[in-house]
Amino acid sequence: MLPDWLTEPEWLKDLLLVDSWAGVWLALFGLLAQGIFMSRMLVQWIASERARRSVMPVAFWWLSLVGAAMLLVYGVMRQDIVIILAQAFGFVVYLRNLWLIRVEIRARNS
Repeated sequence: MLPDWLTEPEWLKDLLLVDSWAGVWLALFGLLAQGIFMSRMLVQWIASERARRSVMPVAFWWLSLVGAAMLLVYGVMRQDIVIILAQAFGFVVYLRNLWLIRVEIRARNS
């Protein structure tokens, strides 16, 4: 027999401060998005420690882009203008940096 907290997981709604299972899934999606977005800082920190100087690896920009895209979706689903505006602006910056990196790599390989 399973414990009550597994068979009646209302505690998860309470923990995530939501009142429906759709809200639980949305909150979990938002937490995953934030985790991806935050992981870019870990990637940058590790790369800088290895190089013994401040560096910005390409993975930083990809994690930024993916995390921002997911957080933008989360903001739209929540109808939260603060999240939407913050992530929409960052999204443009991350795309531009990836484009500049691509141009640089192409120029180097020509």
